[in-house]
Amino acid sequence: MPEDFFGEGSQWTILIPLIILIVFTFFMRRRKQERNPQEIAMSLLVDLNANHKILEEFNTQTRPKKLKIGSWQRNNDKLGFLDESLHASLSNFFRMAEDHNLQIDSAKRYKSISYVSGINVDRIKEPLTKSREGLQEWLKTNMEQMGPAAGRPGCLGGGFGG
Repeated sequence: MPEDFFGEGSQWTILIPLIILIVFTFFMRRRKQERNPQEIAMSLLVDLNANHKILEEFNTQTRPKKLKIGSWQRNNDKLGFLDESLHASLSNFFRMAEDHNLQIDSAKRYKSISYVSGINVDRIKEPLTKSREGLQEWLKTNMEQMGPAAGRPGCLGGGFGG
């Protein structure tokens, strides 16, 4: 029977390629890059909203979470469309977020709660709020200027009428 284990008609002839395909797609999967200013601003706002929730729950967490900075890392060199004060606010917040994440990494590496207890999340909240409000306002203004068709089209091209 052992010779039939990988023989013709075996379940392994189907499962092995399927497993290889799943592993390949897992490792090769990449986040879709934002293509225009509205998508970049939305991506940043999603991270800011997630960070707001993380900071609100920070003192009640048994294991503190790191702040989301992926959108910033992908797009910080593409923010010329924002006014200087909003760009500075975003830069300030994400610099503080990176520092916050380093402190959490240190706490995990040294298995010491003293690193976490020394994190002052209140100082991060003001730049976060300022950045969120600025991006929300920018999106509101720029989405209105572009009109109702500014969003991503759905699977039916944005409406039933075509």
